[in-house]
Amino acid sequence: MTSPPAPTESTPPAPSARRAVPVRAWLQPAIVGLIVVSAFIGLYVGLQRNPEPHGVPLAVTGQQLATEVQQTLGDRVDVHPAADPASARRAVLHRDAVAALGPNGDGGLRLDVAGANGVSTTNAVTGLAATYANQAGQHLETADIVPLAKYDSRGLSGFYVAFGVTLAGFVLAQATLGLSHVLPLRYRFRLIWGFSVACGTIAAAIAGPVLGALPAPFLPLAGTLALLTAAAAFTTKLFGTWLGTFGVPVATLLLLTIGNSTSGATIGVVLLPRLARIVSGLLPPGAAIRAVGDLSYFGGAHLAVPLITLALWAVLGALLVGLRSRQVAARG
Repeated sequence: MTSPPAPTESTPPAPSARRAVPVRAWLQPAIVGLIVVSAFIGLYVGLQRNPEPHGVPLAVTGQQLATEVQQTLGDRVDVHPAADPASARRAVLHRDAVAALGPNGDGGLRLDVAGANGVSTTNAVTGLAATYANQAGQHLETADIVPLAKYDSRGLSGFYVAFGVTLAGFVLAQATLGLSHVLPLRYRFRLIWGFSVACGTIAAAIAGPVLGALPAPFLPLAGTLALLTAAAAFTTKLFGTWLGTFGVPVATLLLLTIGNSTSGATIGVVLLPRLARIVSGLLPPGAAIRAVGDLSYFGGAHLAVPLITLALWAVLGALLVGLRSRQVAARG
């Protein structure tokens, strides 16, 4: 009796050998991917589609002028009355206001802006001041008293640096999620902290001394970017550890999509909707961009809160990852 011919690559398997593929196996990643792309495009494009100023902090010399500006521009500005022009300019230099408005001595008005706050913010506050000047029938002259660095002409270097560092921490955390059976938790933690220091140092060196795009002091800038790397890595590892296959997509939405789109770099915080403004400073990318801007152009005037925010994300993320690891070890 002859034996049946051996199957070849072109021979389909017998019906009994076929295994049904669960719909969830291919549907779930497709849906997750569509959610991520929808959120990414919706936020980045949507937030820049029709930005409107809200509560733009404006230092105004003299109580009478301050009252008139507030009445004319309404809630588009948050007027900070100043006793004299020097006090108003000081508010701009310390980032307590984005611009200072006052008399120029020739019967007109002078607007001192901080170009370092970004092009969108500078254009917005200049437009608001021009609106008031036109209605008051006064000439307006403008001066940039905190200009951007030569190699940061659009004010986006901080955003690109923060995005790259966040992405690096995100990618590292993804890699460590697959190392749980190879490296003990303490070694994975050492890897993340060591990588964070190296990443922050390299990023600060390239953006600062090498390219001259960020004029911040090197060591504080490196420390800030190291904290951002750790915050991104431990946040990604946190979600991956607690949520399983959904963890990385959630981290993608939180850090790379929501965090970066609301960071205030591509569009100024004063032009974001109220909810986006609240979220902006609470997430690692927004906190990091505020810290980088303060270090680069405003002498670190408001550095404490962003650094505390970054440290909390990194430390709490690490603690919760450790807690989950102990829970799993206790069960098994």
